Amino acid sequence: MPNHASDRRVVVTGLGVVTPLGNDLQTFWKNLLAGQCGIGPITTFDTTAFDTKIAAAVKDFDPAPAFPSPKEIRRTDRYAQFGIYAAWSALKDSGIDLAKENTDEIGVMMGSGIGGLETTTNQHAVLLERGPGRMSPFTIPMLISNMASGLISMYYNLRGPNFATCSACATANHAIGEAWRTIKMGDASVMVAGGAEATIIPIGIGGFCAMRAMSTRNDDPQHASRPFDKDRDGFVMGEGAGVLILEELEHAKKRGARIYCEIAGYGNTADAHHLTAPSPGGEGAARCMKMALRSGGLNLTDISYINAHGTSTPQGDVCETQAIKSVFGDHARKLAVSSTKGATGHMLGAAGAVEMAVCTLAIQSGIVPPTINYTTPDPECDLDYVPNTAREMSVNAVVNNSFGFGGHNSTISAKKFVG
Repeated sequence: MPNHASDRRVVVTGLGVVTPLGNDLQTFWKNLLAGQCGIGPITTFDTTAFDTKIAAAVKDFDPAPAFPSPKEIRRTDRYAQFGIYAAWSALKDSGIDLAKENTDEIGVMMGSGIGGLETTTNQHAVLLERGPGRMSPFTIPMLISNMASGLISMYYNLRGPNFATCSACATANHAIGEAWRTIKMGDASVMVAGGAEATIIPIGIGGFCAMRAMSTRNDDPQHASRPFDKDRDGFVMGEGAGVLILEELEHAKKRGARIYCEIAGYGNTADAHHLTAPSPGGEGAARCMKMALRSGGLNLTDISYINAHGTSTPQGDVCETQAIKSVFGDHARKLAVSSTKGATGHMLGAAGAVEMAVCTLAIQSGIVPPTINYTTPDPECDLDYVPNTAREMSVNAVVNNSFGFGGHNSTISAKKFVG
């Protein structure tokens, strides 16, 4: 064990995802690299009155394997079901035997940008139509944003640090970064970290439609999300969850864990600028990336790949491109930069964790996923966005960006593990 808490190294030993491209890691990765798209017409409610009628929904999802009983499933909002399932998958993938572990040293940081929006909607309808006496006693536990984190700890008796981040689309990256910090500071040996979201319901779609934030390319959903492309017209809503198992290196080595990569650093800044728009030139995002590189002891030239926030919004993609160029200078032209949101849609509070899983697999496999639907270059977005086809390349170190409404910026840096 290192002498100082800050010297503790943190590695990734498990991954779990629930996505519009598949609900297990292998299916998701295969479909992502193949350039598949998980976006289609919304079928769960009537979209006649909505400007946007498309989304990237999770399909064929069965939460049962991750839950102790059907009763527990009924008492859990869809967002939490996604998160609990992804955590179950990640723990299995890690090979950790919790019966042999001191679970006082294992914690959970599972965030959500919005929480149980479906429960809020349904129980508000019950309140209006049938009165407060007919509301479910589980209304509040189901809708609050911390319950996925709480239930994961309860189901596995994980008694270490436990809380939920909530920073819009930066939520999951913040959860991973704070979990990394928790292990670095010696407060835990293992952390279950990520994010979950389920907002493809009328109030979620309607609210973003009212902001004019989403694509209205309803007649061509497979090509609606097109990050960095000149003809992009907004993001497409996605849903799902991603979870990483972060582990202190000596703890992982002692149990013979398979190590995917090492989390190197973490950046966390604020734009302090606008409710929804990024700061001019991506200034806040640039400071965030610099912080993640500095805290990870990485040089600009160490980075091979950036998984961009890249939501397919006109302003956001330009500002992120400007931020990357301001941070990396000449090296920006040598970077592979891709956004996987063309395939998964924007999973909001889950996006950062699913995209961190992508970064982890890119390091391990030496394959970078493409930015699909990139057909018309934008003069203001002039980097190498890995258009349409996955690329085999050496991936030594990566940056994963997530930026949220409210001016929240979060960046994780990771690198190939060297013992």
